[in-house]
Amino acid sequence: MGITRVTIKPGEEMPEELKREVEEAAKKPIVYDEDCPEYSYEELVAMAEKAKEKRAREKKIPVALRMTPETLRRAKTVGKGYTGFLSRLLDLAIMDKEMVQKALEMK
Repeated sequence: MGITRVTIKPGEEMPEELKREVEEAAKKPIVYDEDCPEYSYEELVAMAEKAKEKRAREKKIPVALRMTPETLRRAKTVGKGYTGFLSRLLDLAIMDKEMVQKALEMK
């Protein structure tokens, strides 16, 4: 028995065969193994808290900045996702002491 993939559009009924498969699956016990262990409530709460902290740490804050038209044109050649590219580029540049010094000297 493999994986069944069915797209059900709003207002459509689930096919009878699929309904039977779901009902049969619901009767089977959950089997945990080393790849999918059973977690206690406390462990799940701790994992949820860690995930929340990670999202807060990695949250990106929108900012407005000015750049030359040439810089923007070049960034846009990257294509879709160029703003993410600019963010990563800025992350790398701000961590590079030589790059920061060079930019400060360009005033």
